[in-house]
Amino acid sequence: MNLSFLPLLDWIALIWFLICWVGYTQYARIQHGKRPTIANQLAANREQWIQKMVARDVKIADVTSLGILQRNVTFFASTTIFIIAGLLTVLGSTEKAIHLLSALPWIEIASRAVWEVKIILLVICFAYAFFKFTWSMRQYNFAVVLFGAAPDQDCDEKEHQLFIKHTNWLLSRASNSFNYGLRAYTFAIAVLAWFFNSWIFILCASIVVLVLYRRECRSATLAALYNTSHHSSEKPLPDYWG
Repeated sequence: MNLSFLPLLDWIALIWFLICWVGYTQYARIQHGKRPTIANQLAANREQWIQKMVARDVKIADVTSLGILQRNVTFFASTTIFIIAGLLTVLGSTEKAIHLLSALPWIEIASRAVWEVKIILLVICFAYAFFKFTWSMRQYNFAVVLFGAAPDQDCDEKEHQLFIKHTNWLLSRASNSFNYGLRAYTFAIAVLAWFFNSWIFILCASIVVLVLYRRECRSATLAALYNTSHHSSEKPLPDYWG
């Protein structure tokens, strides 16, 4: 198989990008059960929410809140479709696009093949995001059904705990799918740097990993979620987490 349609530096940049994306995703999964992260702290907060929801006779506010979360995901899913359509249009007009951008001194276009690979990579990123957003949207739909089928207050404690456990599990899957879609958006921003220079692409992919790590593992938002889902006797996260 001839791989010479891409220069060596572009192959290195592409491989580094994949290592950053896949590597950080695996790292986040490993850390999920070992240390506080945005994902597991949200799960703790959701459990408290569902516990209070079960104890309420009127659950209109809870269903409304869930609907707001669902609409946020729907917005991103719809937006992603338009982005993919735009990218495919650009891919179909490669010659015109190269002609227009070749006049810019800071844009590197080595060949038609290189240009098409970069556009296709963006399409793949947003296609992945679309599938994650739509699956998250469907899971939130399922959660609305579960909220409507919530057990009454006079049910036994075991039934309450089973409902809380599995409803929280479903909402966690929906939230994680949405998070994966947003992560694809973030890495797609790094791909845009590839149109300027392969070294800038490598740098931006590395910066994206650092930004995601800080937000999900070392942020003030995480500290707030942690402190609200634990008793006051628990050790809070350090203030220097930013």
